[in-house]
Amino acid sequence: MESEKRNQMLAESMEKHLKTVFRVSLGYVKNIQDAEDITQNVFFKLYRYNKEFASDEAVKAWLIRLAINESKDLLKSAWFKKRSDLDESLAMPGNADLDLYEYVKQLKPIYRTVMYLYYYEGYSTNEIATILKKPLSTVKMQLQRSRKHLKDILEREGFNYGTQY
Repeated sequence: MESEKRNQMLAESMEKHLKTVFRVSLGYVKNIQDAEDITQNVFFKLYRYNKEFASDEAVKAWLIRLAINESKDLLKSAWFKKRSDLDESLAMPGNADLDLYEYVKQLKPIYRTVMYLYYYEGYSTNEIATILKKPLSTVKMQLQRSRKHLKDILEREGFNYGTQY
């Protein structure tokens, strides 16, 4: 792919998918600066990727998968395990549901990921299964468990939503 075309594709992808990549990363690493670094790495890899995608959805799925992998790699790294974090507020910029996200981020990473992809990005369970390379039944179970765990967290915090969940 020629340089000008690659620059155009990168600019368009960043315009459309930057927030998604950042939020997926933040869901795993729970640190704004690390999520920003991962996001930068993901788009750098997109720039260096020398193949064309079938569609914009294929680009988005590839970016999400890469963000998940980069996040997991960081969490497994010796550097990450040995460092100490500052206590900071981990709000998601530009999100109207910041209060709810404070509770969602208490979920395990895989539950946060399926919940984010399903509710925030609007993917179906079939699409999530494809992106995460997991069986459909696994994704459905993780989504069901994420709802239950979130409900438990909210009830522990004193919220009573009845049987809505």
